[in-house]
Amino acid sequence: MSTYTPEAADAASPSRQAARTNDRLGLGLLTALVVGSILGSGIFGLPQNMASGASAGAILIGWLITGIGMLALARVYQMLALRKPQLNNGIYVYARESAGHYVGFNSAWGYWVSAWIGNVGYLVAAFGALGYFFPSFGDGNTAAAVAGASIVLWLVHFMVLRGIRGAAVLNAVVTLAKVLPLLLFIALVAVAFRLETFNLEFWGGSKLGSTLDQVKSTMLVTVWVFIGIEGASVYSARARRREDVGRATVLGFIVTLALLVAVSLLSLGVLQQPELAGLKNPSMAGVLEKAVGTWGAVLIYGGLIVSVGGGFLAWTLLAAESLFSPATDGVMPSGLARQNAQGVPANALWLTSAMVQIFLLVAMFSKASYLALISLSTAMILLPYLFSAVYGVMLAVRREGSAGSVHASDLPVSVLAALYCVWLLYAAGPKYLLLSSLLYVPGAVLYALARREQRARPFKGFELGLAAVLLLLALLAAYLLATGGLSL
Repeated sequence: MSTYTPEAADAASPSRQAARTNDRLGLGLLTALVVGSILGSGIFGLPQNMASGASAGAILIGWLITGIGMLALARVYQMLALRKPQLNNGIYVYARESAGHYVGFNSAWGYWVSAWIGNVGYLVAAFGALGYFFPSFGDGNTAAAVAGASIVLWLVHFMVLRGIRGAAVLNAVVTLAKVLPLLLFIALVAVAFRLETFNLEFWGGSKLGSTLDQVKSTMLVTVWVFIGIEGASVYSARARRREDVGRATVLGFIVTLALLVAVSLLSLGVLQQPELAGLKNPSMAGVLEKAVGTWGAVLIYGGLIVSVGGGFLAWTLLAAESLFSPATDGVMPSGLARQNAQGVPANALWLTSAMVQIFLLVAMFSKASYLALISLSTAMILLPYLFSAVYGVMLAVRREGSAGSVHASDLPVSVLAALYCVWLLYAAGPKYLLLSSLLYVPGAVLYALARREQRARPFKGFELGLAAVLLLLALLAAYLLATGGLSL
């Protein structure tokens, strides 16, 4: 049976071949894609998000764990790009190589769902920021806000359809624009920083619970603000040089870690933990307003709008690409592999934008908050991260890889990354893992349809057991939602 692949389409169409060649991304654009996808709305709410359940001491421990864990994960993506240069779209293919097609599918599916739910969160955050100037937008989930967000959604959609490279260049420009207000915030808050404020109730009061509980409360927040670290890996098929994938991942990690830690910790020296916890998001606005006055809040609201626009663009690109590669491999319907004349996976983009539109309406009617959306988005991406780390462990144990790519440090780094991902699953708790099962189960239908296209058996061996477990968890989650035992 013949199978549709983009390579076959390119061979038949010189214009498409030229489009794909022109879409090749260098180190600068790949790094900007990583930084742009990480720095969205999360950093602007970071002071309040971290302080809501943790004191300065626990936040420091949380950042230490996150810094080490995410650096290990970044190194894993760098290692895998060098050891297996023939494998593209790491989030999907590393899971497939470690545990088979259905696990690979679920990794890609979970990443895609995380991406478009995160984009809904971005739009809610952006129009919530505009609510500072236009009250009808409220917290970003009013009818007026959803109407405005829908217009932005489809404008970006049609812009991306015109070409991946053009969208990536625009993302690089927007990324630079949104880093500038962050640097200004850090400089101004550093001047206003007071050590006595930072040290006050350093380990928190009785209301915050044990230090372990406080550290756990920071985990979903720190993972949310780092989602996107794998951006260069997802776009590895479009990289001009393979080694740039790993370099962009590590460079993007270093830049964003410095910005995130500075924003989080310096804010604790301007306002006390209870004051930070009580701020309205974007809480950076409240911190800078305390430091320099009203104009500081206006600066942050403007910076958030620019930043969310860039993050939304970056994640629109990543979401479409995360469906495209599995579709070329026969684990998603072949229609999702089809590209337009500009080399854009158009069908995957249409499906992504449609889901964002549907969930914007859900957010309006359910009044789902920004924090609830990002927590669910984060839970969906934990398993894809874990499978990437596990594949890194497998390659390191087997000492498998291209010449010159095997290093003694690869095994301990991969094991550390895998342990960090397991810790994240524990820290997330059962609520969001149960909710995420509701979103994983529908993917099984798509997987079955794709395998039928290939005349292959959809589920075999442990895959059938995995599908059954996901279904049972989804039924439990649905029951708890219906009876009030679980809520978004």
